[in-house]
Amino acid sequence: MRVALAGGGTAGHIEPALSLADALRRIDPETRIVCLGTERGLETRLVPMRGYELGQIPAVPLPRKLTPKLLSVPGKLANAISAAGEQLDRISADVLVGFGGYVATPGYLAARRRRTPIVVHEANPLPGLANRLGARLTPHVFTGHPHTDIRNGRYVGIPLREQISRLDRLALGDKARAHFGLRPELPTLLIFGGSQGAQAVNEAAFEAADQFRSASVQVLHVVGPKNADEPEDRTRDGVPYVIVPYVDRMDLAYAAADVAMCRSGAMTCAELTAVGLPGAFVPLPIGNGEQRLNAEPIVQAGGGLMVDNSELTSRWIAEQLIPLLTDTDRVVAMSEAAAKMGRRAADMELAREVLAIARGDQPTPEVPVDEAEDDGEVYLDDGKDAR
Repeated sequence: MRVALAGGGTAGHIEPALSLADALRRIDPETRIVCLGTERGLETRLVPMRGYELGQIPAVPLPRKLTPKLLSVPGKLANAISAAGEQLDRISADVLVGFGGYVATPGYLAARRRRTPIVVHEANPLPGLANRLGARLTPHVFTGHPHTDIRNGRYVGIPLREQISRLDRLALGDKARAHFGLRPELPTLLIFGGSQGAQAVNEAAFEAADQFRSASVQVLHVVGPKNADEPEDRTRDGVPYVIVPYVDRMDLAYAAADVAMCRSGAMTCAELTAVGLPGAFVPLPIGNGEQRLNAEPIVQAGGGLMVDNSELTSRWIAEQLIPLLTDTDRVVAMSEAAAKMGRRAADMELAREVLAIARGDQPTPEVPVDEAEDDGEVYLDDGKDAR
């Protein structure tokens, strides 16, 4: 089987694509995979690092204002579609799977010209423009959020790395805490704010350091590489407070924790529920509010708390978060509720669907051309980072 994946630009597009690639290879190690990407996105590092082939195509960003740059978009898009088509032809692709981002639109349009089956995966509750277009070109649309409003959408969850999806937090807990220099018996809070950290989350946590210590709550705080050059141990009175710039083994960080305080990107929510880790979610207060939408089903099911960025203070931590961390029965109940929301097998479920579609096991009805038309904006994604 020969599969093309289109999901470059941000980790929220690339990581699910690579997790699907891993699942496809587990089903059939001979599957040939090419990942479409640009020459400047994270995919230039992440795709080769995971052992997959990167097929580069030009990025076609849309200017946010009415400027003369808009005149160059049609020509750039045509070049990108041509480049995507060359990649599909080079491997004789049986199917194209798009995850959104700048490379997805050229991929969708190139695949349509070749009558190559198209599969769309939308991770967010509010679909990006590229995937809104893709959903008009195929009946095979899958979502990572149960309430995503997209044409033909079917909820499967977000494909995750096996390192996360198969994690047994309880079995690995003591080893994980030892790895970070934490004590095995104390309640543990994991704090992180995405790949670069989150200033408001970091500041509130530092202000609450004495309160954590008084309650004997130990902290593993991932501040982001722009906020620290090396790890720092702020342990006082025998209660660890460990600061690290980044973590390359999030499975160990999740296993070490009882609760996480974090943003609520789509990937973060998918990973926390997959491993059954309760979250104190602090939605990023920009954009269209999708981070709040990501976390709402988890909180409503009893698997987490949510606080507005503006209301995250040391007082909120003392009154809401620390009482949770010191209530073992409540933590266990929230862990179980979070786990019930998780979709650990999303990677394999989507992989089986993709292979069936590529084989023609499921008919792909022709989408009338007039239904595929929309205004010019549908050619471009909104550039969201789903994490």
